[in-house]
Amino acid sequence: MTSTILLPDALGDAPYVSYTYAYPHKTAYRTLDPAVSLREAWAAEDRSSLFLYLHVPFCEMRCGFCNLFTVANAPQSLEQAYLDAITRQAERVKDALGEASFSRIALGGGTPTYLEARDLERVFDLLSGTFGARPEHLPTSVESSPATATPDRLAVLAARGVSRVSIGVQSFVESEVHSVGRAQRNAEVALALDRIRAAGIPELNIDLIYGLAHQTPETWLYSLREALRWAPEELFLYPLYVRPLTGIGRLGRSWDDERLELYRLGRDFLLGAGYVQTSMRRFQKAGLPLGSEPEYSCQRHGMVGLGCGARSYTRGLHYSSEYAVGAVGVREILSDFVARPAESFALASHGLHLDSGEQRRRYVLQSLLHVSGLHPGEYRELFGSEVQADFSQLADLTATGLAFREGGVLRLTPAGLERSDAVGPWLYSPAVQALSEEYAWR
Repeated sequence: MTSTILLPDALGDAPYVSYTYAYPHKTAYRTLDPAVSLREAWAAEDRSSLFLYLHVPFCEMRCGFCNLFTVANAPQSLEQAYLDAITRQAERVKDALGEASFSRIALGGGTPTYLEARDLERVFDLLSGTFGARPEHLPTSVESSPATATPDRLAVLAARGVSRVSIGVQSFVESEVHSVGRAQRNAEVALALDRIRAAGIPELNIDLIYGLAHQTPETWLYSLREALRWAPEELFLYPLYVRPLTGIGRLGRSWDDERLELYRLGRDFLLGAGYVQTSMRRFQKAGLPLGSEPEYSCQRHGMVGLGCGARSYTRGLHYSSEYAVGAVGVREILSDFVARPAESFALASHGLHLDSGEQRRRYVLQSLLHVSGLHPGEYRELFGSEVQADFSQLADLTATGLAFREGGVLRLTPAGLERSDAVGPWLYSPAVQALSEEYAWR
């Protein structure tokens, strides 16, 4: 199961190859012919600890760095039609699942809190009424934004027992966020963070971005210090993947050099402030369970996705609606979704079948990029073979100082962790690489 990319090439001067948050990426999905019955897809799966995800593809603005499935300033009529479609979908999905239990809930997007308070109530009623998934009994995460973290919406989240709110701040320097088309004022950000804390929601995550136009080590540290004023339980530090129109660098240095310098600066600052690093991007207060973040949990368990843009996972099938980033493509797909009849939601028509090799590769990749590492015994229990035999190229990681073994567990070193976005693509299969490269962007 070797990779076509040589490790020295993956580790050269390009530490930021591709953000590896799911494998395979949706650019590898294609039309399923024939379409797959959801009842058949889930029949042989362990349905005792599923992840339930609901996608809200609406935002108040479209940021310049965003590659998510979302649309800005949707009319109220589209929101209502969308919620009606999700209701039809949920009924068919529940019928296909049969007896199922959920261990975690997440509302993402887009911006779920773009929905008004009464519509958030409707969403939670749907999750609890149809699936028996109640946030007061399960770890539940909701994404928000400074403009939509209003008292009435936060009151709904708190009353429903939401345990985590994630807010995309990106930078506390207004000129930096304005450079990527984000109309955001620091006063609005501070008010939103105060409101989240006042609502009493247990966990706060703040997203920040490094590599923005005009960003310097000094302004990056300023944003980090400002974020810590609210003592967040988590911070996610994301590298910008869309080159800014104006440079942040000094003469003779590449953008990769700049981002890597800022990453290291942010990492060291947060470690010194008492945070623990659990992946290239995530830093948490000491004491939280290492596997608590939704990004990690949804890769280790089956996931049921609701809504346009949501993906679902079984062991052998990943599926979703079609994928797009451009405004026209997103609106076309969304328009088709809200018009779909109920019976169509009983089928998966767009996705990718994963053979045993891809299932192994996915497990290795997702485990290795998390601080808990790759456990050979767990791999053997799941797949009946030895990971060292299936992926002999993993030895290259230890030989180059990017990984180490501790009690048999393979973990990335700090040098390996900071190159997660190169190590991840290095592990992609040739077939998945080809599908993603051939994808026609919409």
